[in-house]
Amino acid sequence: MEGAATSIGRDVLTDVSLADTILNNLGIIAAVTAALYAIAAICAVREVMNSRTAQGTIAWLLSLFFLPFPTIFLYLVFGWKQFDDYADVQRKMGRDERSRRARQIGIADRAATTDWQVLSRVANLPFISGNRCELLIDGDATFSSILQGISEARTVVLVQFFIVRSDVLGRTLADLLIEKARQGVRVYFLYDEIGSKGLPKAYIRRLRRHGIHVSGFNETHHYLRILGPMRINYRNHRKVVVVDNRHAWVGGHNVGDEYLGKDPDFGHWRDTHVKISGPAALGCTLSFAEDWHWACGEPLDFFSPGPYESPGDEAVLVMPTGPADPLEDCSIAFTEAISRARHRLWIVSPYFVPGPDVQTALYAAAMRGVDVRVLLPQKADHRLVWLASHAYADDMVNHGIKVYRYLDGFLHQKVVLVDDELASVGTVNFDNRSFRINFEITLWFTSPGFIAQIAAMLKEDFAHARQTGPDDLDKRSYAFRVLAQSARLFSPIL
Repeated sequence: MEGAATSIGRDVLTDVSLADTILNNLGIIAAVTAALYAIAAICAVREVMNSRTAQGTIAWLLSLFFLPFPTIFLYLVFGWKQFDDYADVQRKMGRDERSRRARQIGIADRAATTDWQVLSRVANLPFISGNRCELLIDGDATFSSILQGISEARTVVLVQFFIVRSDVLGRTLADLLIEKARQGVRVYFLYDEIGSKGLPKAYIRRLRRHGIHVSGFNETHHYLRILGPMRINYRNHRKVVVVDNRHAWVGGHNVGDEYLGKDPDFGHWRDTHVKISGPAALGCTLSFAEDWHWACGEPLDFFSPGPYESPGDEAVLVMPTGPADPLEDCSIAFTEAISRARHRLWIVSPYFVPGPDVQTALYAAAMRGVDVRVLLPQKADHRLVWLASHAYADDMVNHGIKVYRYLDGFLHQKVVLVDDELASVGTVNFDNRSFRINFEITLWFTSPGFIAQIAAMLKEDFAHARQTGPDDLDKRSYAFRVLAQSARLFSPIL
């Protein structure tokens, strides 16, 4: 009994002590609460003034009002998009004048640009004529071509990847870049810190020690900050290599042994890159130069005024997109391409989390009688996105769209085919992150011969895939469907 009384007394004293502590610090608590609501009010006003969707804005406002902590920190990471400084770089580099200059120097393909005006307006460039394009299927072909091209460089090499690993492929690339730097070639190396979070500092120091210009995309614009927007949610997802402003490589591959099919968990890594030789390579140079200028404040000055060689007869549009765009340019471009399809629309993407505008365009295409196919991976590399992709893909099946799952390894390519008129290869996944959050780049093609090559490649891919039918949806467990629909709730940030 005495022990129980002692315990009760101790609890009473503890409660009194806690109450005293709260009373003594009431002013501090009130000040912190007021500060939280003041910051929440700033975030709320900014969200109202920059609203893209009423639903998203209402969700943010309610959360900021009822739960200012931790909502204000989530808003700084996921809601406060501000890249005015990047837009300033674009203006300084004369992005708005590029179409006019391309026409003046005679490298614009007027017919393709007229046919696809929306795409050209989004890119701030016309379709560029006089190119030779080479389709690179899978990692061995892609990196053999890239490494060979770098080895032949004479003046400048630009290398940009989302993921860079210090494995066999990563070290091979570094050795070659160091060799070219020793030969007097100017080498620039740009990587994304989030995508390349596992890249050792020793790898970067070695490149710099041998005279290579190296920068992380956010090196001077810290991801996490006390004042201003946090940019940890915004990544540079571009994969670009340019040699001498004459040859460029763009596609889905990053620098890592898994992209060569050497990861035992994934096995065959199905991916696609394109090599373009000709004037359109300069469009990739301009994209890299904007990223480099923003990343480290250093303008690049190796642009040649021309004349430009024309090794082929193919037209190419280089389209960089990202969160600095005044409109949701990436979404506009792909929605336009989908809306123009009349016979065939084939989409290949590792992640499929489309927004309402893209979903509507796909449903409308199916209603027009278009052969709409979506090819997705059977294997998962990001479980949450994979689950959300199932929820969206199931909706497609229920609306008459053919959904296929690739069975021969992991599918990572990003390709779109519209009739026999237009095709794209690039870094854009069919998800909100690529369309609205990440910095991306897409190559668009109108040459019938090159489009035929892409169509033949995709036919082979579909031959290694299995179509998902209504019966497959009925066989899914209820638990799986709940998980998929739950993952769908995270689609704005996937």
